[in-house]
Amino acid sequence: MKHQKKIALVNDVTGYGRCSIAVELPLISALKIQGCVLPTAVLSVHTGFPAYYMDDYTERMPAYIESWKQNKLAFDGILTGFLGSARQSDTVLAFIRDFKQAATKVIVDPVMGDYGRLYPSYTEDMCRKMRQLLTVADVITPNLTEACRLLDIPYPDQGQVSPDRLEHMAAALTDKGPSQLVLTGLHEGEYLLNYVYEKGKAPEIQRVKKIGSDRSGTGDVFAAIVAGRIVQGKTLSEAVHSAADFVSKAMVYTEELQLPHNCGLAFEEFLTDLR
Repeated sequence: MKHQKKIALVNDVTGYGRCSIAVELPLISALKIQGCVLPTAVLSVHTGFPAYYMDDYTERMPAYIESWKQNKLAFDGILTGFLGSARQSDTVLAFIRDFKQAATKVIVDPVMGDYGRLYPSYTEDMCRKMRQLLTVADVITPNLTEACRLLDIPYPDQGQVSPDRLEHMAAALTDKGPSQLVLTGLHEGEYLLNYVYEKGKAPEIQRVKKIGSDRSGTGDVFAAIVAGRIVQGKTLSEAVHSAADFVSKAMVYTEELQLPHNCGLAFEEFLTDLR
């Protein structure tokens, strides 16, 4: 009997700005996988806009999850994104423990900060809770800032890290739970690097040309495609290459449109390229 794969998407729902579930769901669907939404919050626009409305779903999540339990839902993958509080992290940790089966792939995108700084809403308690999520993850997709905070080490000067240091950091992170990781968005001149690490294998560095500047939701696009490809059965290396290639194409088109940075990536033009 045929089985259509399913991924639970644990993230906020933002009405405008191309981020979080608003980008993850169409990308997962384009990969012929059913996306199942577990909302952490509902926002009118993302927090990069000067004014926004937010409805925090922390209080509603346990009842929402209980309904999934009662209906005996099962997932081939679970992808987590931005979590808004320590309590929410506890709820998500319990959700993963309840729903993770032997074949379920858990991909944690530890959205915590960038360029050496935590996001304003992030607290040290939330950092500790994110470290706990690593214990149930199969794959994590941190940037350098997030990797440093997860390991509780200083951010390197000007964000530059030697290959030996990267391997040491990756090994330390996988010792905390996940067997695979990709350190994203490392800078090397006119290139961005993705550092692909799997326990028991030699690390791999994938390079892509820098295009434009940072845009909201880019990490969500990347993580969604990585998660989808892994659930499809692709290797981590293949998944990262697919995600980086898609982001690059979308970035070129978005720059041509001259969209404001808080409008995210104009990825819709390339959805049919995904299989």
